[in-house]
Amino acid sequence: MSEDTHRATAAALLPLVGGAGNLTSIAHCMTRLRLGIRDRSLVQDEALKALPAVMGVVEDDTYQIVLGPGTVARVTPEFERLVAESRSAPTPLAPEATPPSLSPTPEAPAATPPAPEATPPGTTADELAAQGAALKARQKSRNATPVKLFLRRIANIFVPLIPALIGCGIIAGLNGLLANFGQLPSVVPALAAMASGFMSLIAVFVGYNTAKEFGGTPILGGAVAAVIVFPGVTHITAFGQHLSPGQGGVLGALAAALLAVQVEKRCRKAVPEALDVLLTPTVTVLVTGLVTLFGLMYVAGEAATAIGTGANWLLAHGGAFAGFLLGGLFLPLVMLGLHQALIPLHTTLIEQQGYTVLLPILAMAGAGQVGAAIAVYLRLPHNRSIRRTIKSALPAGFLGVGEPLIYGVSLPLGRPFITACLGGAAGGAFVGLFNQLGDAVGSTAIGPSGWALFPLVKGNQPLATTLTVYALGLAVGYLVGFLATYFFGLSKQMRQELNTTPDSTPPPTETPTPLSTRTGLKAP
Repeated sequence: MSEDTHRATAAALLPLVGGAGNLTSIAHCMTRLRLGIRDRSLVQDEALKALPAVMGVVEDDTYQIVLGPGTVARVTPEFERLVAESRSAPTPLAPEATPPSLSPTPEAPAATPPAPEATPPGTTADELAAQGAALKARQKSRNATPVKLFLRRIANIFVPLIPALIGCGIIAGLNGLLANFGQLPSVVPALAAMASGFMSLIAVFVGYNTAKEFGGTPILGGAVAAVIVFPGVTHITAFGQHLSPGQGGVLGALAAALLAVQVEKRCRKAVPEALDVLLTPTVTVLVTGLVTLFGLMYVAGEAATAIGTGANWLLAHGGAFAGFLLGGLFLPLVMLGLHQALIPLHTTLIEQQGYTVLLPILAMAGAGQVGAAIAVYLRLPHNRSIRRTIKSALPAGFLGVGEPLIYGVSLPLGRPFITACLGGAAGGAFVGLFNQLGDAVGSTAIGPSGWALFPLVKGNQPLATTLTVYALGLAVGYLVGFLATYFFGLSKQMRQELNTTPDSTPPPTETPTPLSTRTGLKAP
């Protein structure tokens, strides 16, 4: 896409989310534009979904517009520029004072989504999307527990690091290829420095983001985390052992920065304002640094070692079964918000071993989802509305962006979500089996999935072998997800009621069975 196209996309998005005055925050991750919304009723969901560049929308702690890899990184700056221009321009009427007559027409019912049982029956993709939004909203209300909110904040610490992890991971893979084939020997050390530089200091970035997320001074969080990677720690003894640079890794940095935030907040309450600029940062770094050196580094190091040992043991002794469980349960974990707990585990494994063996297995869940969607597409040849949704979302699904298919098709239909999980389980079991046989399949970074993960695949065998195992795992996930959905994902009654002329509306006198009842899907 050209720069003009990205600017046009941003310009189209802004009024549909209620304008600049309706936004409290703007950020983006690998695939989504994440917006803090002041007044949810001003957001026009259906109009957003209709934009060509939008693959779907997801509502969580922020309102997330799925634009896809690459596109989101180019649209977001244009969007931020338009917001800044809009806020700097004089406006006679603030958004909060907008009279009802100027409010958008009720094209965005997602502010108070109805329960699936109350959704009017029908056969269009819009109705499935509405039910998906209702399920998502209901699940969101149940996800607002302290533990899940904490996990979400932990994810916010690591998500900004993903682009650097991906870039350095791909460079590391290229460097490995050149070294193995004996090519460009003068370039290999330079590539090694580029690939390893970020990982050697990742603890500092984690500390910085942790303090920022939990309300401390970011640079102080980075300062206490920097203690962990300082080469001079080799002269310090804790628990009868000499420390080593990087011991404890991201877990130690996370714990150190969390402690620093608490120390800083207490200091600001106790220290006189005149001395705050001198005493607060000094006490924060001193107290947290000592605790980190003589406690946290050792404890976090032992925990990190246990994570690496445990993951390797699990796949070495129960590879197929472990892969079956991980691949099959990942989509439900995403629904529950518990997948965020895996981000520090992935990062720890990458820091220790150079790759995470968990991500390729979890990526199989997306393969099962794609296979299930293709089966639904073939099973409903006369429902052009649902088929259009699947057709537009499949390219993103192959690249590992599964939200449009999950919340637009499989989850509101019910059974296809379960059969998609079966496809993911089968693919996970396949990859897990090869791990058990000695061919570890890992990823040098987190974030991408599906076909987008190929440049990051790495293992303990020749690259061609590792890539083949991963590709075959995807194929198994596609195939099992397809077959399970084709034969068991849609009952005869569901096929009869859904396989109708697109966008048709039942006569007013009819009262067909609600879609949520037909699918047997219960609201989570």
